[in-house]
Amino acid sequence: MGLRLCTTIFALALVTFATGTGANASAAPTYYVSLGDSLAAGTQPGHFFTNESYTDQLFADLRVARPTLRHEKLGCPGETTASMITPDLPFEGRNAHNPCQYPHGSQLAEAVNFLHAHQKFVALVTIDIGPNDLFRGGGVPAIATNLPIILAALREAAGPDVPIIGMNFYDPFLASVWFTNPAGLGTEIAQAVGLNKNVFEAIYAAAGVPVADVESAFATTVTTPVSGVPFNVVRICAWTWMCAPAPLGPDIHANAAGYHAIALAFEAKL
Repeated sequence: MGLRLCTTIFALALVTFATGTGANASAAPTYYVSLGDSLAAGTQPGHFFTNESYTDQLFADLRVARPTLRHEKLGCPGETTASMITPDLPFEGRNAHNPCQYPHGSQLAEAVNFLHAHQKFVALVTIDIGPNDLFRGGGVPAIATNLPIILAALREAAGPDVPIIGMNFYDPFLASVWFTNPAGLGTEIAQAVGLNKNVFEAIYAAAGVPVADVESAFATTVTTPVSGVPFNVVRICAWTWMCAPAPLGPDIHANAAGYHAIALAFEAKL
Protein backbone atom coordinates (compact mmCIF):
# COMPACT_ATOMS: atom_id res chain seq x y z
CA MET A 1 0.00 0.00 0.00
CA GLY A 2 2.85 2.34 0.81
CA LEU A 3 4.49 1.78 -2.55
CA ARG A 4 1.16 2.24 -4.35
CA LEU A 5 0.52 5.48 -2.45
CA CYS A 6 3.97 6.82 -3.30
CA THR A 7 3.48 5.93 -6.97
CA THR A 8 0.13 7.73 -7.04
CA ILE A 9 1.57 10.85 -5.41
CA PHE A 10 4.49 10.88 -7.87
CA ALA A 11 2.14 10.55 -10.83
CA LEU A 12 -0.03 13.41 -9.55
CA ALA A 13 3.07 15.53 -9.08
CA LEU A 14 4.08 14.94 -12.70
CA VAL A 15 0.62 15.94 -13.91
CA THR A 16 0.68 19.09 -11.79
CA PHE A 17 4.19 20.01 -13.00
CA ALA A 18 3.26 19.43 -16.66
CA THR A 19 0.06 21.47 -16.33
CA GLY A 20 1.86 24.30 -14.62
CA THR A 21 4.62 24.29 -17.22
CA GLY A 22 2.07 24.40 -20.03
CA ALA A 23 0.25 27.29 -18.41
CA ASN A 24 3.49 29.22 -17.94
CA ALA A 25 4.49 28.56 -21.54
CA SER A 26 1.17 29.81 -22.87
CA ALA A 27 1.54 32.94 -20.76
CA ALA A 28 5.11 33.63 -21.92
CA PRO A 29 5.42 36.91 -23.84
CA THR A 30 6.02 37.01 -27.56
CA TYR A 31 7.24 40.06 -29.41
CA TYR A 32 6.42 42.21 -32.40
CA VAL A 33 9.55 44.16 -33.40
CA SER A 34 9.00 47.24 -35.56
CA LEU A 35 11.74 49.21 -37.29
CA GLY A 36 11.59 52.25 -39.49
CA ASP A 37 11.40 55.98 -39.80
CA SER A 38 8.79 58.55 -38.80
CA LEU A 39 5.94 56.41 -40.13
CA ALA A 40 6.90 53.59 -37.76
CA ALA A 41 7.20 56.14 -34.95
CA GLY A 42 3.79 57.65 -35.70
CA THR A 43 4.99 61.19 -36.36
CA GLN A 44 2.25 63.79 -36.76
CA PRO A 45 2.36 67.60 -36.72
CA GLY A 46 4.04 68.74 -33.52
CA HIS A 47 4.79 65.21 -32.26
CA PHE A 48 7.75 63.02 -33.19
CA PHE A 49 6.13 59.96 -31.59
CA THR A 50 2.48 59.02 -31.16
CA ASN A 51 0.58 55.84 -30.28
CA GLU A 52 -1.36 56.14 -33.57
CA SER A 53 1.44 54.86 -35.82
CA TYR A 54 0.74 51.95 -38.12
CA THR A 55 3.01 49.89 -35.86
CA ASP A 56 0.91 50.71 -32.78
CA GLN A 57 -2.34 50.00 -34.59
CA LEU A 58 -1.00 46.76 -36.06
CA PHE A 59 0.15 45.72 -32.60
CA ALA A 60 -3.29 46.49 -31.12
CA ASP A 61 -4.99 44.36 -33.78
CA LEU A 62 -2.59 41.44 -33.34
CA ARG A 63 -2.83 41.54 -29.58
CA VAL A 64 -6.54 40.68 -29.69
CA ALA A 65 -5.60 37.13 -30.67
CA ARG A 66 -2.27 37.14 -28.79
CA PRO A 67 -2.81 38.71 -25.35
CA THR A 68 0.81 38.14 -24.34
CA LEU A 69 2.21 39.94 -27.40
CA ARG A 70 4.51 42.87 -26.65
CA HIS A 71 5.72 45.63 -28.94
CA GLU A 72 9.39 46.51 -29.29
CA LYS A 73 8.98 49.82 -31.12
CA LEU A 74 12.30 51.03 -32.56
CA GLY A 75 11.33 53.44 -35.36
CA CYS A 76 13.07 56.82 -35.43
CA PRO A 77 11.89 60.00 -37.19
CA GLY A 78 14.34 61.07 -39.88
CA GLU A 79 16.01 57.67 -40.16
CA THR A 80 17.69 56.76 -43.45
CA THR A 81 19.01 53.41 -44.61
CA ALA A 82 22.50 54.70 -43.81
CA SER A 83 21.73 55.98 -40.32
CA MET A 84 19.81 52.80 -39.52
CA ILE A 85 23.13 50.99 -39.88
CA THR A 86 25.53 53.66 -38.59
CA PRO A 87 23.81 56.48 -36.70
CA ASP A 88 24.41 59.92 -38.13
CA LEU A 89 21.32 61.86 -37.11
CA PRO A 90 22.02 64.81 -34.80
CA PHE A 91 19.26 63.67 -32.44
CA GLU A 92 19.86 59.93 -32.62
CA GLY A 93 21.45 58.49 -29.49
CA ARG A 94 23.56 61.58 -28.81
CA ASN A 95 22.19 62.87 -25.54
CA ALA A 96 19.30 62.52 -23.11
CA HIS A 97 17.32 65.29 -24.83
CA ASN A 98 17.17 63.51 -28.18
CA PRO A 99 14.18 61.32 -29.10
CA CYS A 100 16.02 58.22 -30.35
CA GLN A 101 18.20 56.41 -27.86
CA TYR A 102 19.81 53.12 -28.91
CA PRO A 103 22.09 51.61 -26.28
CA HIS A 104 23.67 49.39 -28.94
CA GLY A 105 24.45 52.34 -31.23
CA SER A 106 22.08 52.18 -34.18
CA GLN A 107 18.50 51.12 -34.74
CA LEU A 108 19.66 48.05 -36.67
CA ALA A 109 22.13 47.07 -33.94
CA GLU A 110 19.38 47.46 -31.35
CA ALA A 111 17.03 45.26 -33.38
CA VAL A 112 19.67 42.60 -34.03
CA ASN A 113 20.57 42.46 -30.35
CA PHE A 114 16.91 42.14 -29.35
CA LEU A 115 16.20 39.47 -31.96
CA HIS A 116 19.19 37.39 -30.90
CA ALA A 117 18.13 37.65 -27.27
CA HIS A 118 14.49 36.73 -27.96
CA GLN A 119 14.84 34.63 -31.10
CA LYS A 120 12.41 31.89 -30.07
CA PHE A 121 9.78 34.39 -28.93
CA VAL A 122 9.51 36.84 -31.85
CA ALA A 123 6.24 36.62 -33.76
CA LEU A 124 6.77 39.36 -36.35
CA VAL A 125 9.24 41.98 -37.63
CA THR A 126 8.13 44.94 -39.77
CA ILE A 127 10.21 47.62 -41.43
CA ASP A 128 9.73 50.79 -43.45
CA ILE A 129 12.80 52.73 -44.53
CA GLY A 130 14.09 54.66 -47.52
CA PRO A 131 12.13 57.85 -48.27
CA ASN A 132 14.44 59.96 -46.11
CA ASP A 133 17.35 58.85 -48.28
CA LEU A 134 15.62 60.71 -51.09
CA PHE A 135 15.16 63.83 -48.96
CA ARG A 136 18.48 63.91 -47.12
CA GLY A 137 20.91 62.72 -49.77
CA GLY A 138 22.17 59.35 -50.87
CA GLY A 139 19.05 58.71 -52.89
CA VAL A 140 18.30 55.47 -54.67
CA PRO A 141 21.96 54.30 -54.71
CA ALA A 142 22.04 54.46 -50.91
CA ILE A 143 18.80 52.50 -50.63
CA ALA A 144 20.05 49.90 -53.11
CA THR A 145 23.27 49.48 -51.12
CA ASN A 146 21.96 49.61 -47.56
CA LEU A 147 18.53 48.00 -47.55
CA PRO A 148 19.79 44.52 -48.55
CA ILE A 149 22.36 44.72 -45.73
CA ILE A 150 19.63 45.65 -43.25
CA LEU A 151 17.33 42.83 -44.38
CA ALA A 152 20.13 40.24 -44.29
CA ALA A 153 21.06 41.27 -40.75
CA LEU A 154 17.44 41.06 -39.59
CA ARG A 155 16.96 37.62 -41.15
CA GLU A 156 20.13 36.26 -39.58
CA ALA A 157 19.14 37.58 -36.17
CA ALA A 158 15.47 36.58 -36.34
CA GLY A 159 16.06 33.11 -37.76
CA PRO A 160 14.50 31.52 -40.85
CA ASP A 161 10.91 31.20 -39.62
CA VAL A 162 10.05 34.64 -38.23
CA PRO A 163 7.91 36.70 -40.65
CA ILE A 164 9.61 39.90 -41.80
CA ILE A 165 7.41 42.31 -43.78
CA GLY A 166 8.43 45.52 -45.55
CA MET A 167 6.31 48.12 -47.30
CA ASN A 168 6.09 50.32 -50.34
CA PHE A 169 4.95 53.92 -49.97
CA TYR A 170 2.17 56.38 -50.64
CA ASP A 171 3.09 59.63 -52.40
CA PRO A 172 2.08 62.66 -50.31
CA PHE A 173 3.15 65.01 -53.11
CA LEU A 174 0.26 63.98 -55.34
CA ALA A 175 -1.77 66.66 -53.55
CA SER A 176 0.73 69.48 -53.92
CA VAL A 177 1.31 68.62 -57.59
CA TRP A 178 -2.40 68.51 -58.35
CA PHE A 179 -3.17 71.83 -56.72
CA THR A 180 -0.20 73.66 -58.27
CA ASN A 181 0.36 71.89 -61.60
CA PRO A 182 -2.45 69.46 -62.49
CA ALA A 183 -0.78 68.56 -65.77
CA GLY A 184 2.12 67.09 -63.84
CA LEU A 185 0.04 64.56 -61.89
CA GLY A 186 0.62 61.72 -64.35
CA THR A 187 4.38 62.16 -64.17
CA GLU A 188 4.28 62.21 -60.36
CA ILE A 189 2.24 58.99 -60.28
CA ALA A 190 4.63 57.27 -62.69
CA GLN A 191 7.63 58.28 -60.58
CA ALA A 192 6.01 57.01 -57.38
CA VAL A 193 5.01 53.69 -58.93
CA GLY A 194 8.44 53.26 -60.54
CA LEU A 195 10.23 53.92 -57.26
CA ASN A 196 8.07 51.40 -55.44
CA LYS A 197 8.36 48.72 -58.11
CA ASN A 198 11.96 49.10 -59.23
CA VAL A 199 13.56 49.92 -55.89
CA PHE A 200 11.61 48.90 -52.78
CA GLU A 201 9.64 45.94 -54.11
CA ALA A 202 12.62 44.63 -56.07
CA ILE A 203 14.93 44.74 -53.05
CA TYR A 204 12.38 43.11 -50.75
CA ALA A 205 11.63 40.41 -53.34
CA ALA A 206 15.33 39.59 -53.68
CA ALA A 207 15.48 39.13 -49.91
CA GLY A 208 12.32 37.00 -49.84
CA VAL A 209 10.44 39.63 -47.82
CA PRO A 210 6.72 40.27 -48.50
CA VAL A 211 5.67 43.87 -49.11
CA ALA A 212 2.67 45.59 -47.56
CA ASP A 213 1.02 47.33 -50.51
CA VAL A 214 0.56 50.83 -49.14
CA GLU A 215 0.69 52.24 -52.66
CA SER A 216 -2.57 50.46 -53.50
CA ALA A 217 -4.12 51.17 -50.10
CA PHE A 218 -3.74 54.88 -50.84
CA ALA A 219 -5.10 54.40 -54.40
CA THR A 220 -1.96 55.98 -55.84
CA THR A 221 -2.85 55.22 -59.47
CA VAL A 222 -6.59 55.92 -59.28
CA THR A 223 -7.40 59.26 -60.88
CA THR A 224 -11.20 58.90 -61.11
CA PRO A 225 -12.61 62.37 -60.31
CA VAL A 226 -14.46 62.94 -57.05
CA SER A 227 -16.13 66.35 -57.22
CA GLY A 228 -13.50 67.31 -59.76
CA VAL A 229 -10.51 66.08 -57.74
CA PRO A 230 -8.68 62.82 -58.60
CA PHE A 231 -9.43 60.07 -56.10
CA ASN A 232 -5.76 59.52 -55.28
CA VAL A 233 -5.47 63.18 -54.31
CA VAL A 234 -8.68 62.96 -52.26
CA ARG A 235 -7.19 60.02 -50.39
CA ILE A 236 -3.92 61.84 -49.68
CA CYS A 237 -5.93 64.78 -48.33
CA ALA A 238 -8.06 62.47 -46.18
CA TRP A 239 -5.26 60.25 -44.83
CA THR A 240 -2.34 62.67 -44.44
CA TRP A 241 -1.81 66.25 -43.31
CA MET A 242 -0.86 67.50 -46.78
CA CYS A 243 -4.08 69.44 -47.28
CA ALA A 244 -4.47 70.66 -43.70
CA PRO A 245 -4.19 74.40 -43.10
CA ALA A 246 -1.21 75.82 -41.22
CA PRO A 247 0.14 75.23 -38.66
CA LEU A 248 -0.76 71.53 -39.01
CA GLY A 249 -0.10 71.30 -42.71
CA PRO A 250 1.09 70.76 -45.23
CA ASP A 251 2.76 67.73 -43.64
CA ILE A 252 3.68 64.52 -45.43
CA HIS A 253 2.87 62.23 -42.50
CA ALA A 254 -0.23 60.10 -42.24
CA ASN A 255 -2.97 60.89 -39.77
CA ALA A 256 -4.57 58.23 -37.60
CA ALA A 257 -6.79 57.02 -40.47
CA GLY A 258 -3.84 56.82 -42.83
CA TYR A 259 -1.77 54.91 -40.31
CA HIS A 260 -4.67 52.50 -39.89
CA ALA A 261 -4.75 51.91 -43.65
CA ILE A 262 -1.03 51.10 -43.54
CA ALA A 263 -1.58 48.71 -40.62
CA LEU A 264 -4.27 46.88 -42.62
CA ALA A 265 -1.88 46.58 -45.58
CA PHE A 266 0.58 44.80 -43.29
CA GLU A 267 -2.15 42.58 -41.85
CA ALA A 268 -3.03 41.49 -45.38
CA LYS A 269 0.46 39.95 -45.66
CA LEU A 270 0.21 37.86 -42.49
